Formats: sequence, structure tokens, C-alpha cells
Amino acid sequence: MKAYVFPGQGAQFPGMGKDLYENNDQAKALFDKANEILGFNITDIMFEGTPEALKETKVTQPAVFLHSVILALTTEGFKPDMVAGHSLGELSALVANGVLNFEDGLQLVFQRAMAMQAACEQNPSTMAAILGLEDSKVEEVCQSVAGVVVAANYNCPGQLVISGSNEAIATACEKMKEAGAKRALPLPVGGAFHSPLMEPAREKLEKAIQSTEFKSPSCPVYQNVSGMPSTDIEEIKSNLIAQLTAPVKWTQTVEKMVEDGATVFIESGPGKVLQGLVKKISRGSEVQSI
Repeated sequence: MKAYVFPGQGAQFPGMGKDLYENNDQAKALFDKANEILGFNITDIMFEGTPEALKETKVTQPAVFLHSVILALTTEGFKPDMVAGHSLGELSALVANGVLNFEDGLQLVFQRAMAMQAACEQNPSTMAAILGLEDSKVEEVCQSVAGVVVAANYNCPGQLVISGSNEAIATACEKMKEAGAKRALPLPVGGAFHSPLMEPAREKLEKAIQSTEFKSPSCPVYQNVSGMPSTDIEEIKSNLIAQLTAPVKWTQTVEKMVEDGATVFIESGPGKVLQGLVKKISRGSEVQSI
């Protein structure tokens, strides 16, 4: 069975999507439509912009979404048996399996990005990658630190990203090293994604999601919040809303997809981050790019 997976923030790079735009008429039309919907030429930043310009949340999220979704929609024979996306990538996955149309998906991504950027400005916060510690140990250390710090991304065994206030993250990183972590790396992000500090963004996104049309999916979506498959529209919506303040259970998601029969994982989007994670979670699985 074919599992299509869609990356999140961090997969972007200057020049992303340019070949697609120049060599595929359908892709060009979708990129041009995206510029109209957003009210600015995101393609200029994607194709010619600096890494710094691409790093801004309100640019990064729609850019990664557009590259991922347009690649999938313009690929001949694209017919997933199951889909999943990492964080932002869950919205790409929902366009790929027909739950959201292209326009609504892009609108939701942009509203999500703006809401998250505003929440970041409201609460100075950050994230850090903890390498080489058991998940349970990372959770235990987080609980021992004063202030907001939580496990945010269960990326693969031995790699867990924590999220929280600047002070709490700094303290947690020191404690993680004392507990035996190989590395505790602060990440170049401007906020505590997938933590309680994203509550203001979650409230805004909930309103946007509730006023958007969701249709029945063509195949199950495995969602970040639960790591489980869903085809129920109301469940998909509530999990998507909860995702902003809840951890991304990527390890659990991939394990469940393998258990349910996934034999090949195909990454649609910039980079190969998810292929690397899948190989660490399930060594026997085949991985490839679209």
C-alpha cells in the first residue's frame, strides 16, 4: 500500500517549486492562483528569495504547503491509499485526499500561519531538539522544570523536540544533558509550536476551520494528535484544531501506518526530512520522493 506523507515547516529552501512552475502548465496555473488568493507574489519569495525571507512563518507555511500539494496534484497516477502530514503537512494531506479543496486549504494554511506568528509575538518562546534520550525520560525532565515546557514532536526514536518559554527551554536543555542526552539543540524558530503557548492561535484557527467546507476523504488521514487513521469529518476537524497545542505523534503515526499495511512511503514536498524519519522508525519500509 502507498502512504503519501507531507512535510512541515523547516523543509523549505530557496528555489523550491521553480522547476515545477516552469515545466508544468497545471502547476503554473495553481501557483498563479495562489498569488491571487494570498494577495502577494509568494512565488517570488519561493523561487528567488533568501533563506531569511523564507523563514518567516507567514511565508514558510504557505510555501511548503504549495510545493507539497501542487507536486501531488500534478503527478500522473497520484492515488494514495493513506496520507499523513507532519504538523503543517496535515493540511497538505487533507487537500491530497480530497477533504479540502486547494483554495480552502491555502486559506486555512495562511490563517494558521498568521495566527501562530501572532501567538509567537505575544509569548517569547522557542523549541529545542533532544537527541539520544528515551521519550519517557524527556517527558520526565520537562515535568521537573518550572514554567511551560512540553514534548512537542515525537519525530523518531531518540529524537524528540520540546517546546516552551525561552527560560524553561534553556533550563530543560541543561537538565536533558545531565540526564544523558547526546545533544540538546535550540532550534531557529520564533515560537513554541505544539505547546499550550499556542492557545491564542488555536482559538483563531478553530473559527476558520468551522467555517470551511470539509468533504469525505478518498482515503484515511493519519492525524498528528492521535497517530490514528480517520475518515470522519468531525473527528478530522477536532484533531486538526487540537493539533496546535498538542504534540505531533509522528513516530506513532508511521508505526500505525506500517501496521495497517503501508509498504512504501512517498514524500511530496521540498526536501527529504520525512523519508529520513520513516527509515529510523521502520527500517524495512521503502521510501521515495514524488
